Amino acid sequence: MSINTLEVDTLVVGAGQAGIAMSEHLAKHGVSHVVLERNRIAEAWRSGRWDSLKANGPAWHDRFPGLEFDDLSPDAFAGKERVANYFETYARQLNAPICTGVEVKRVDRNMARPGFTVTTSEGIIEARRVVAATGPFQRPVIPSIAPPASQLNQLHSAHYRNPEQLPRGAVLVVGAGSSGTQIAEELLRSGREVYLSIGQHDRPPRAYRNRDFCWWLGVLGEWDAAVMKPGREHVTIAVSGANGGRTIDFRELAQRGMKLVGLTKSFNQGIVSFQDDLVHNLAQGDANYLALLDAADAYIERNGLDLAPDPQARHVFDDPSCVTQPILELDLADAGITTIIWATGFATDYSWLPAGATDNNGKPLHQRGVSHEPGIYFLGLPWQSRRGSAFIWGVWHDAKYIGDQIVIQRQYHDYRDASQR
Repeated sequence: MSINTLEVDTLVVGAGQAGIAMSEHLAKHGVSHVVLERNRIAEAWRSGRWDSLKANGPAWHDRFPGLEFDDLSPDAFAGKERVANYFETYARQLNAPICTGVEVKRVDRNMARPGFTVTTSEGIIEARRVVAATGPFQRPVIPSIAPPASQLNQLHSAHYRNPEQLPRGAVLVVGAGSSGTQIAEELLRSGREVYLSIGQHDRPPRAYRNRDFCWWLGVLGEWDAAVMKPGREHVTIAVSGANGGRTIDFRELAQRGMKLVGLTKSFNQGIVSFQDDLVHNLAQGDANYLALLDAADAYIERNGLDLAPDPQARHVFDDPSCVTQPILELDLADAGITTIIWATGFATDYSWLPAGATDNNGKPLHQRGVSHEPGIYFLGLPWQSRRGSAFIWGVWHDAKYIGDQIVIQRQYHDYRDASQR
């Protein structure tokens, strides 16, 4: 497909799960479109994740409606390469019009005529509409408190691959969401001494009473929650599909030798300081965990389900010494720490879109993915329409909504009054 002077109704930017889902729904509506991807299809799954990554949801859940993982048990957790291959297969099944190796440089609104002029690395595209399907994981963020890079090895979780990649010595992992916790446990299993800095978090059970937590969030209506609860904007979720899928329990990790610390506060001349909030953060995570168990028990009783009790799920490990006597300061050299892994999230980068599509901080201005800038759409954002938007199946349903909105706008544009017929 030649890019030069290409004209298309809708341009989709990004060929990960969001872009492929968008292509499916546009094709169903007969909307001419092209999907541009600067790397390979689903590249973020291949090169933007560590080697041992598993999907956080089981195969029956983390997929599109039109294709199953035919080589996995429904309750298994797909590895990153298997997920990437899944999306490549899905794109072929759709015969999706994807052009790889093409980067979008900028999108400019046309003057005195509809649509946009899109500058790419391979030429110009004229498009009536643009869907930014690049997702939320675009620019790794390392906080400003990080010490000078020359003092020790530092990398973002996006650039971590495996324990052998790191120099010898202990590791401080900052951030106890899914990525930070899984990386910290992998390093612990490899024989490393690991310090894990824990902030506010949710800690759901991997499974309870023979049902995965993805199922519980579904039947309890949690996936359909439309807005995040106030004050929860910076709360991460600690869940894992690694090693067959197990509930993350920070006290259990500490029993195995991991040293838990509170939120990382500052670095000064080789000394790292932590907030005195570890006990509080663990207690909040426990409360979140127990609340889901209670809601599940109530649902089982209310509906008369025959699901075996799971008393072990409420077992509480003793507080380790790092909790009863919190570490508030640590000399990095004395502790033998040679590496810091920053599992501190990502920022979006929509600088290539027209200014009206984002706020002063570069965050998308939208309602369920429909931008405040007419003709621009977003797809793949957390909480785009509901809590489930962050999962693969949630992206598919958000893409369906965006496709419907595009069709509505096309119908308005195609209107002709009686005198024109």
